[in-house]
Amino acid sequence: MGKSDFFIRRALQLGVTLWAVATALFMLFRLMPGNPTAYVISPGMTPEVRQQLVESYGLNDPLWVQYLRYIENLLTLDLGRSFKTNEQVVDVLITYLPNTLVLMLTAFIVAYFIGITLGVFTGWYRGSRFEKSAVVTALVGRSVPSFWVGLLVLWVFGTNLGIIPMSGMTSLGSGSTGFWEMVFSLDFLHHLVAPVVVLAFYYMGYPLLIMRNSMLETLSEDFIDICRAKGLTERTIMFKHAARNAFLPVLTAAAIAVGYAVGGSVLIETVFGWPGIGREMIRAVLRRDYPVAQGTFLVLALSVILMNFVADLLYGVLDPRVTYD
Repeated sequence: MGKSDFFIRRALQLGVTLWAVATALFMLFRLMPGNPTAYVISPGMTPEVRQQLVESYGLNDPLWVQYLRYIENLLTLDLGRSFKTNEQVVDVLITYLPNTLVLMLTAFIVAYFIGITLGVFTGWYRGSRFEKSAVVTALVGRSVPSFWVGLLVLWVFGTNLGIIPMSGMTSLGSGSTGFWEMVFSLDFLHHLVAPVVVLAFYYMGYPLLIMRNSMLETLSEDFIDICRAKGLTERTIMFKHAARNAFLPVLTAAAIAVGYAVGGSVLIETVFGWPGIGREMIRAVLRRDYPVAQGTFLVLALSVILMNFVADLLYGVLDPRVTYD
């Protein structure tokens, strides 16, 4: 099978997976207990107004009719309107998704820079106290729930020491007029530090352990002995030859990790009151706001599925040993 056939097959699988996820989300929210019209209809409305409002959202149509309309709208990127605010779901996503991306990508970059660097040294200095300490730290970071670490950080550095904000993305009256002006303001960076540190502590273990194992495998290759026979310095062998060859598994795994990082924003955004798409999803589920909940779930699932697709393609592009059979 050639590269083009592999790409077409994976693209078709991607489409089927997205359809299955969208269908599962539609059924999930319809089967949940509770009445979604409770947030739409005011007790003071007349029966006629109530009926008109329910019909305007299509909630009185048969389930299969709602499903077909839902799929048809998805194909045109029409995710409907919020039951709570009557705002377009696409506009809700445009409002909250950038906040999530700034938080998650910053934490991801910090975690992978530290994790890869430590992974190189732990692989090179195998058996040392440094390696054992780094591996234990990585395992602890991956084992302890990130929301628990977040609550601990808020209690110590927010409640007791008062050096980090307790909630939100900016302070009240910060005065920023645009998104990028806000992102590069000191007030925003002050709010960003705590959630980024907590997330980076959790994500760091993954690249560290992969890089360490890849380094150990690379260091056992014959070309490392040849480099030493040529008289190259240990520093040159470590960074220029061993680390560069060991980097491929980390790079391909990073594509998947980016998807999970965006999808894993729910708990941290809730703990730190970060106005991102994860926190908005929780709020939409609690108030039975189907269109917003479906839209946010779909975006988070899409990030994971797409990055898995990218990782599959990267394997073939970066490693010539990979076949498409």
